[in-house]
Amino acid sequence: MANTRAKARDKGTQLSNTMNKQVANFSVLYMKLHHYHWYVKGENFFTLHVKFEELYNEAALHVDTIAERMLALGAAPASTLEETLKLSSLEEALGDESANDMVQTLVDDVNTICRELSEGITMAEEHEDEPTADLFTEIRASLEKHGWMLRAYLAS
Repeated sequence: MANTRAKARDKGTQLSNTMNKQVANFSVLYMKLHHYHWYVKGENFFTLHVKFEELYNEAALHVDTIAERMLALGAAPASTLEETLKLSSLEEALGDESANDMVQTLVDDVNTICRELSEGITMAEEHEDEPTADLFTEIRASLEKHGWMLRAYLAS
């Protein structure tokens, strides 16, 4: 019985860590998108400026939703820049990206997050945490659509 509880606790910790990584990922993505929004230049400025704003607003919602889910489960979401950068799978903006480099980096970031969300969905289902699995599934579906659009932009 004690062994079963320990395993459940370990799974809960793993799931909290997975959720916290996504809080960190979306926090880094949020800042990166702001950077891109402010510093994009070139013939596609108007298109990308608006798209980056749309994406950073969505990233902010994801940070808050995942963090609040963690708090509801008794976990503590990352809330400092140091902790966020340590936990995130994403890198900060470099500062010298071209518009196409910005979009390609976002495609790569979306792919990374989607892969990690898929792992999180499986983990949540194994832990019988359907609300978290559903949350990650909804976020992944939105990101997959954005990824498709960003890849289509690069194909032009």
